[in-house]
Amino acid sequence: MKHNIKKTKQQVLNVFKDNPDKQFNHKQISAYLNITNQTLKKKMSSILQQLASSGQIMELKKGKYQLRHVKKLITGVLDMSAKHYGSIYCEEVQDNVRISIPNLHHALHGDVVEISIFAKTKKSSLQGEVTKIIKRNDRPFVGTIIKSENFAFVTIDDKLMPFDIFIPIKEAKNTNNKDKVLVQIKDWPEYAKNPIGKIVDILGKAGEHNVEMHAILAEFGLPYNFPQHLEEEAKKIPTKITAEEIKKRKDFRNTLTITIDPADAKDFDDAISFKKINDNLFEIGIHIADVTHYVKPNSLIDKEAEKRATSVYLVDRVVPMLPEVLSNNVCSLNQHTDKLTFSVVVNMDISGAIKKTWIGRTIINSNRRFNYEEVQKIIETGKGDYNKEIYVLNKIAQTLRNKRLKNGAIAFERGEIRFNIDQTGKPIEVLFKKQKESNQLIEEFMLIANKKVAERIGKPKPNQEPKTFVYRVHDAPDYEKLKQFNNFILKFGYNINLKSNKTIANSLNKLFKDLKNKPEADTIANFAIRSMSRAIYTTENIGHYGLGFKYYTHFTSPIRRYPDMMVHRLLQRYLDKKPSVKASVYEEKCIHSSEMEQLAMNAERTSIKYKSVEFMKDKVGEIFDGYISGLTEWGIYVEIHPFKIDGMVLIRDIEDDFFYFDEETYTLIAHYSNKKYTIGDKLRIKVVKADIAKRQLDLQIVNE
Repeated sequence: MKHNIKKTKQQVLNVFKDNPDKQFNHKQISAYLNITNQTLKKKMSSILQQLASSGQIMELKKGKYQLRHVKKLITGVLDMSAKHYGSIYCEEVQDNVRISIPNLHHALHGDVVEISIFAKTKKSSLQGEVTKIIKRNDRPFVGTIIKSENFAFVTIDDKLMPFDIFIPIKEAKNTNNKDKVLVQIKDWPEYAKNPIGKIVDILGKAGEHNVEMHAILAEFGLPYNFPQHLEEEAKKIPTKITAEEIKKRKDFRNTLTITIDPADAKDFDDAISFKKINDNLFEIGIHIADVTHYVKPNSLIDKEAEKRATSVYLVDRVVPMLPEVLSNNVCSLNQHTDKLTFSVVVNMDISGAIKKTWIGRTIINSNRRFNYEEVQKIIETGKGDYNKEIYVLNKIAQTLRNKRLKNGAIAFERGEIRFNIDQTGKPIEVLFKKQKESNQLIEEFMLIANKKVAERIGKPKPNQEPKTFVYRVHDAPDYEKLKQFNNFILKFGYNINLKSNKTIANSLNKLFKDLKNKPEADTIANFAIRSMSRAIYTTENIGHYGLGFKYYTHFTSPIRRYPDMMVHRLLQRYLDKKPSVKASVYEEKCIHSSEMEQLAMNAERTSIKYKSVEFMKDKVGEIFDGYISGLTEWGIYVEIHPFKIDGMVLIRDIEDDFFYFDEETYTLIAHYSNKKYTIGDKLRIKVVKADIAKRQLDLQIVNE
């Protein structure tokens, strides 16, 4: 006779709930429930252990169990792990509350939930149980549909989703087996193992390039196309620059103006003008596309831009925040064309000292479109168009950069991987993005514009109430996280000085300098970034720690960032002497923009991971050099050279020994041979599997 273990487990739990202060062993529970079947009696010890592992009961001494009493109720957003347990951070005890699958009660990643925290035992971590789902994170899931004659299931791409979604066969009639689809949960009966879903969109055949890129965007709740009606709406916007409009603006059309962007850029939202006043004084204009002249508040296009909050950059495409007619044409600062701009104009000497600042609306006509490589060549050779002007701009930029770093700014340096992609979307070459002086030239002048705009509105003025504004802030790092980071890098012979914010910044800059061309460089840089706070948008100015600025905003990219559009509108409002706006309204917009920015970054990283695995697919079976870039208790991350692509060697696949992970020394140690693996070790590895669907690269150590 087959017994329903799930039902028995619930009966056992009910015994504990009915007798919350009593202790039971497996024999006592069997007797209490009048269980006579010997097979079920033998399973009772296992049932009790499972209930203890899930945190519902606790083992007080060997074989003796009691109900785990509820400590208190808290609410929060559920954070699922790839190992399929949930957690919520509890402020009161400064710790994460872990929630096992049986205690999730159908709650999923991103849901706002109420949980009860169980009384903590000495051995166990803090555990809890979902008591109520307050608000569902109702964004659709992306997955592959598997069809049978009478029903279908969607296997979900997101590793944080532990369940397949059941699809009634009538819902799946327009799909083909193994199509990539977008699915929404519409019901989840209390005793059903899997949620029931509805197909929202059919993306196409799994594995096809465009389908997979759309799937990545959909996975993060990001749009993968632009509504046609908005494209049509954008075409109706009046684009003619009238004589009346020109009169309202400062005219820079006869001042030398250039743009410097990536070679493949399609939109140009910033330009720099240059005019020599005397041998040691220069007028430098930072001119930004005047998007808000064309996009009016609360228009359909503005509402869509606010919702998107940012353009999204995947390996092969840009999903723009604004319709293409605006982003690539009307607002873009194309050369030899009159363009409306919002500008910060400074009079500056060769040392970067600013003598005078003007901020306002302008009109420009760019003399020359440069890409970074062209400007870098001019910097290095001294030859080329406008070489004298570029020489001065670069000299000022390098002086400004050195001053910033000396005064506490941090030069985060991390290798960025890009791909050369053929017409079918296949990656055929790995490229490495490097920051050179031409990039830094643009960066330093954009920083000046952002800083000056933030200072103009944010700096306290005598007898004047502070005005609501949008800032880009970066909080100081958490001291405990930095201590952990310092302990980690000590293993490699490095350390940082934690005495003050300035000594932290200076020693981090020295660390990044010392790490150049070292195998552990990217791993340590990534750890450093994770030890830092995340930069966000907010109306509460706390300064920007990473840049070392007291006042900072984002003003310079309104074509691709909605916060910059908000800054343009607020700036003009206050230049016109109008009253302040309501902070709560703008804070809500800031929170949304920060969240969308994070999603866009996650999508970009996922697209890079996808293309990395696809690039290595035809290299399965080949042997490469690699460096250990990360370690966990279940595997070794290896960076494959010369591609700088990460794969994993699973511990279980290393033959002839057992390994344990020593967190103190960040080392994997073999039980018998005492063989050790640590960050930076060089290995010979073989590529054994490239699973594009899972975006996973499996490696094997080659013993030579």
